[in-house]
Amino acid sequence: MLKATLRSFFAHKGRLVLSALAVVLSVAFVAGSLIFSDTVTRTFDRLFASTAADVTVAPRERVGPGPSGTVPTVPAQLAERVRAVDGVAHVQVDAAVENVTVVDARRKPVGPTTGPPTIVTNWHVSDRSPVELTSGHAPREPGQALLDADTAERRRLGIGDALTVLAPPGSFPVRVVGIATFTTTNPGAALVFLDTPTAQRKLLGDPGAATSLSVTAAPGVADDTLKRRVGAELGGGYELRTADEQAKSAAAELGGFLDVIKYVMLGFAGVAVLVGVFLIVNTFSMLIAQRTRELGLLRALGADRAQVRRSVLVEALLLGLVGSTLGLAVGIGLASGLIELMGLFGMNLTATEMVIGPATPIAAYAVGVGVTFVAAYLPAGRAARVSPMAALVDAEVAGVGRPLTVRAVVGAVAGAAGAGALVGCAVSADTSTSAWLLGLGVVLTLVATVIAGPLLVRPVIRVLGGAFPALFGSVGRMSQRNALRNPRRTGATAAALMVGLALVGGLSVASASMTASFDKEIDRTLGADFLVQARNFRPFPHEITARVEGVAGAGLVVRQRFVPLALSLPDGRRVETAAAAYGPGFDRVVRVPYTAGGPADALAPQHIGMDQEFADEHRVRVGDKVRVEFPGDRRAELTVGALTDLGGPGSPVAEGNLFVGMGTADRYVPGGQDAVLFVNAADGTDPAALRTALDTALDPYPQVQVRDQADYKELVREQLAVLLYLVYALLGLAIVIAVLGVVNTLALSVVERTREIGLLRAIGLSRRQLRRMIRLESVVIAVFGAVLGLGLGLVWGLAMQQVLALEGLTELAIPWGTVVAVVLGSVVVGLAAALVPALRASRMNVLAAIAHE
Repeated sequence: MLKATLRSFFAHKGRLVLSALAVVLSVAFVAGSLIFSDTVTRTFDRLFASTAADVTVAPRERVGPGPSGTVPTVPAQLAERVRAVDGVAHVQVDAAVENVTVVDARRKPVGPTTGPPTIVTNWHVSDRSPVELTSGHAPREPGQALLDADTAERRRLGIGDALTVLAPPGSFPVRVVGIATFTTTNPGAALVFLDTPTAQRKLLGDPGAATSLSVTAAPGVADDTLKRRVGAELGGGYELRTADEQAKSAAAELGGFLDVIKYVMLGFAGVAVLVGVFLIVNTFSMLIAQRTRELGLLRALGADRAQVRRSVLVEALLLGLVGSTLGLAVGIGLASGLIELMGLFGMNLTATEMVIGPATPIAAYAVGVGVTFVAAYLPAGRAARVSPMAALVDAEVAGVGRPLTVRAVVGAVAGAAGAGALVGCAVSADTSTSAWLLGLGVVLTLVATVIAGPLLVRPVIRVLGGAFPALFGSVGRMSQRNALRNPRRTGATAAALMVGLALVGGLSVASASMTASFDKEIDRTLGADFLVQARNFRPFPHEITARVEGVAGAGLVVRQRFVPLALSLPDGRRVETAAAAYGPGFDRVVRVPYTAGGPADALAPQHIGMDQEFADEHRVRVGDKVRVEFPGDRRAELTVGALTDLGGPGSPVAEGNLFVGMGTADRYVPGGQDAVLFVNAADGTDPAALRTALDTALDPYPQVQVRDQADYKELVREQLAVLLYLVYALLGLAIVIAVLGVVNTLALSVVERTREIGLLRAIGLSRRQLRRMIRLESVVIAVFGAVLGLGLGLVWGLAMQQVLALEGLTELAIPWGTVVAVVLGSVVVGLAAALVPALRASRMNVLAAIAHE
């Protein structure tokens, strides 16, 4: 039996290639994601471990600085106290600020515009510095700066070039006097070094401040021991971390970025696995159907059912091993490509540092072998049931004419349960319950459609292919009947395409509804002519606000700032969040309905405004006092002055559930930076002329952008488009595998119908007519899958919109353009999938085909 199995496998290896491709794609995404994340993690672990100080003294923050733009500091004079601690060899004052915009003489940012930050810090030399001076000299006085070599090369900068640092306290010019080269992996950041006094004064606005202290232990002193001694000297007001703790903290922050990439790639792997299962099941089912006489002969010669089943499963195991091995190799190439891609964003990793841990091949073979084994199990069971008598007859293709009663019952039960879950999702008033029911409904309706798909083949394809006889005559009639002759096969082939199109249909409806809801919310709430906002949504320096306020034609300018805080609420909960702070005139640039109180009550000193839903959730009423913690351990008791309907997502004021006056923000979070400026044109000023003036005034500040209402809507759409592009990429992968499935089905179908095709050719069917017949069969199968997928996707999309409505996104929009494009695209998919099978069929030798058994 083993010899027979191996011979059978290698005899049909050409027919199994397309199924192996589905395994290869699945394994490649799994392996590639693991290799890439392991490589980046190992690289940065080495970077963090080699550059972290033995002990770092940093500010202790119960409430993080968050989006306020403030820079937490410690007194630089603490360095003298730390130096006196037993076991301290050296103490370095650090003055570093991230996400600072630095521009060259052409007013272009020298650092990355997205991704890694631009860091301006003080220069000091130690054996743990990530860079070393390679040309010029270190900064020695104000106006001098050192630049990292990667940034200098990328921006074509050198010694003597002028830069401008747009720091929080104010911008200042510097000239490059030296170049420093990374001695470790470049994380992609741009580094600008200043002398320490200048960094303290110009970056922090305080010559006596530091962002942290880096402490080096004397020989023989353990980091933990030194940490305890320094902590005993300084007391409990500071955050102390050893090198290991600092490295772990930095790695944890990096982990969020890596998780996004890993989960995206695993999502692709999941789609590949899901669609690949249909392809493999269909391939093995057809191969077994074509080998009915062969299997019957094996039974007649003495093979029992278990041996036949094992024979088919061994073939699946071999397919899985081959596919997994190739997939692992492709995954290594994919990881290498991702590493190169990261280089475009400034993260200079090298393929020579690639890490392939033991978990990667284990996961690769588990996925590849597991998928093929599971997918082949049902066909293997059918093979085991082949009777020995099948060796004596010209057995009909398995599945033709067999009743679909069981499928009908199971599909109806799953469909009813799924429909009930989706209805429950639509009527539920709780977001979490609704989302859970949505997920359950999606799974059950997908299962129901896959199971009951063959029941829909005859009625749907009769309609879809109803015009074929009239348009293409007997060729059209035969193509339609070929698609109808085996509903199980047609349903399984179309199911692969259906899954991808159902996903894109549902998410397209959700995306279009979100866009429509955002547009409505912006129209409802935004009353300002223009918004000035950073491109990366971070706070910007005060001088930008002053520049905008000084523009001729600018009337009302309302500042928005974000204030991190923690609330102690009447329901006993402590909620850490952020409030939006607004200056005077808030109600003239933003239209917000109040359910209690008004803007004057909310923005008054020692007052706070709340969203009505947030207040109801925490049992808060107007007039209640709530205890509030701010960064820097500042505390206050604020009075709830107003309750509002702040608007749904997409509103320029819907960034949080709380808002306060600018006076309160300045009192408790001094040094905060503005995040948005709402600007109205002065009376008699043309808004177009004001925009031109604003653009001109802000030209030296490339980190901010002037937006009108249309621009703001486009910004929201662009953010949604990122998700939609990911969905389209998933769809593309699903379509590729689905095309492989259609190709495989048609190719095997052509082999199965070799004798029939020979007879048709013998009685006058031309090669061109034969190719057309197979193309039409492919198109009708593809369109059938598209119709099922889009129908299912639209149902999912309607349910998703009901979940979104609970979060304020109440508009429903159906992207009919996408629906039409998908249907037309399915026709193209069908034509493309039929090219090779149709060509092979037309090249058959007529006499050899007639004699084929």
